[in-house]
Amino acid sequence: MKVAIGVLVVVLVALQQRIWFGQSGYFERKALAARYAEQQQRADALTLRNAKLTAEVLALKRDSAAFESRARSELGMVREGEVFYLVPEVDEQ
Repeated sequence: MKVAIGVLVVVLVALQQRIWFGQSGYFERKALAARYAEQQQRADALTLRNAKLTAEVLALKRDSAAFESRARSELGMVREGEVFYLVPEVDEQ
């Protein structure tokens, strides 16, 4: 009787090992859920970035003032007849 109980305990431990540490075990599923959450967060951030870029492209296509504003701020565009002054920043060192 003690031998049978011992064999059953060994079999139970062997089966538990597969449940906890196997390829589709508890810890592997936890790690997979964490990776999924990380990827979902990254996808949400990229979706937001794409929405911002789409809005910016549509604004540039629709409104010439937005196009001009962007050209002035990023490219230094100056209209004909305007005077451009560059004031250098002084280092405090």
